[in-house]
Parts: sequence; C-alpha cells; structure tokens
Amino acid sequence: MMENQDQSDKDSDVPHLRYDLISKDWVVVASGRGKNPASYKKQWQRKEVDPETCVFCNIRTQAEPILVLSSGVRQIANPLPYDWTLAVIPNKFPAFVPFESLDKKTEGQFYETMNAAGYCEIVIPRDHYKHPALMEVSQIKELFDAYQARYRDLSKKKFVNYISIFHNHGVEAGASQAHPHSQIITSPLVDSDLQRALDSAKKYYDDNGVCANCQMNAWEEKEKKRTVISNDKFLALCPFASKAMFEVLITPRQHLSNFEETNEDTKWALAEIFSAVVKKLYAGLNNPPYNFYIHTAPPVGQYPYFHWHITIVPRVGYMGGFEFGTRMEIVVVKPETAAEYLRDL
Repeated sequence: MMENQDQSDKDSDVPHLRYDLISKDWVVVASGRGKNPASYKKQWQRKEVDPETCVFCNIRTQAEPILVLSSGVRQIANPLPYDWTLAVIPNKFPAFVPFESLDKKTEGQFYETMNAAGYCEIVIPRDHYKHPALMEVSQIKELFDAYQARYRDLSKKKFVNYISIFHNHGVEAGASQAHPHSQIITSPLVDSDLQRALDSAKKYYDDNGVCANCQMNAWEEKEKKRTVISNDKFLALCPFASKAMFEVLITPRQHLSNFEETNEDTKWALAEIFSAVVKKLYAGLNNPPYNFYIHTAPPVGQYPYFHWHITIVPRVGYMGGFEFGTRMEIVVVKPETAAEYLRDL
C-alpha cells in the first residue's frame, strides 16, 4: 500500500490538469516548476501611513456612518460614540450609485448599456494596525456581524440582485489604504462566476439529489490530504483545483445556502476558523497579500442547492500571458502540499 501511495505522490508531481466541478474551470498543476512552500515566505510591499493622517482613523472627516458597532453592540451613528470599534461608511468614490431606473439603452446592433445602480460601502475596524491575522476572534466575529447586518439591509433595496463582500490585504492585493478595511458593493447583475457556480450546483443537485459541496466536503474530510483545519461547524481546505497557490476555502459542514442566515453560534465558529487560517498564512508566508470574499446565494430568489463559502486567495504568484489568454491558471505548489504546510504551522 505504501509503495502504491509513494507512486501516486510521484505521479501527482507530473504536470496535469484538474477540473473544478462547480466553476467548470480547468487549472494546470505543475509542481515540478515550483519551490518549497517556505520559499514563498518573503518580504512583501508595505504601505505605511501615520494614523494621524489616516482618513479612516479620522473617520469623523468622512461621511456619516451607516452602521456603528462597539465591541459587537450596535450603536447610534450620530454622534459617533467615543468607544466605537467598527464603522461602515459610504465609499467616497463609488463604482455603483443609487438610481431610480436602470435606463437600459442599446447602441447600434451590438452594444447595450445601463446605469451602474447600486451601493458601495467600506467596513472599517477602528484599530489602524490590526489586520485580520492580528485580530482577536471577537474582532473577527464583529466583522462578520457587520457583513451580515449590511447584507440584510442592502438586500431590501432597489436593483440589488448581487452583493459582493470582499477584503483586500496588502499592496499586491489591491489595498488602496493601509488601514484594514473591507468593501461591500451591490450590483443589478449577478457575478458571472457565481452564476456559473449556481448553474453547476443546480445541475448536480437535479442529477444526484444531493449538494455537490456537501459531497465534496465529506470526501475531503475522509481523505484529509487537502484539509488545513476544521471545527464542529466549518472545514478549511485547499481546493482540489485551486486557482492560486495556498488558496483556502472555508465551507460550512451543514448545508447552508445563504451567509446572511448564519446564526450566532455559527458566526463564532466561523470567526474562530477564519482567524486560525489567516494566522497560518501570516506565519507561513510572512504576512502575504491576499483577497478574501464571500460567495453566497443572491438575495433575490431561492437557491437550496447552493452551498455558501469564503475563499481566501494569497497573491504569492503572478499571472502572465497564458493565464490571461486562456483563463487557465498554472499552480506550481500542489494544493496537497500547501495544505500540509499550513496544517503543520
């Protein structure tokens, strides 16, 4: 058995393609081109800003907050309480703005336009220096409280058919401000990647009578090769067809379609496992740049076959012409190797 396993591990180092059942994307795993996982622990760019001049530290100079929390407890936004710990404000430079109509138009035979109707908000923890890997679990939980509260409120607004919740950490990941912050953007259109995932999940459910992600989670727990960490409510793993090195997916054990329906106990469990994962990335890759985002069912409609999740994407590799031209990523650290490295930290 051991000889077969050794041969299997050796074979997996040969360049090969892997298929993602839900996204329907293929990725190239070419670990022979890669380095030891620890070699990606390098010096990353840092954007240093004095809190005295930081626009988010001086939040009273910004627009009036939409939501204010103090150690997880909702507060009146105006006047801003002295003990606030998190605030949500409108983005000063929004990509989407509220409109009374979409005002759809066509240009010639081929082109179509509509108003970019929606909302753009910024979620700002008060501490200038505490990005997620340095936060307490209670502070992570407060982040998820804010995401959930704003998701619920925004989902009731006009032309909100999709709500994107994401966080950029580090210069290479697109963070425009040094102060830790997340963003929430709504759109009248459903993200094409999410729509493809919804369609795939529905087809699998219709064909098999079960959720594809639930089936995959059960397999991953049995195999344990790509599992990074788990608790009684969540599983964190490096996906079989990872699109980036050290990518981690945090997925509920219980079948849940909508993040916004997460209860208090589950949010605490989510905060605990999320905190553990970003701390592992911080230690193993020297505080790397990364993006994380929540993929949840759209606020309009019912999607019982979909399984919501959080994806954390470290930006430790670079996309070149092949990736842009083919939409097929080349991953040079196998998900199994990445998971083992993070698991052992």
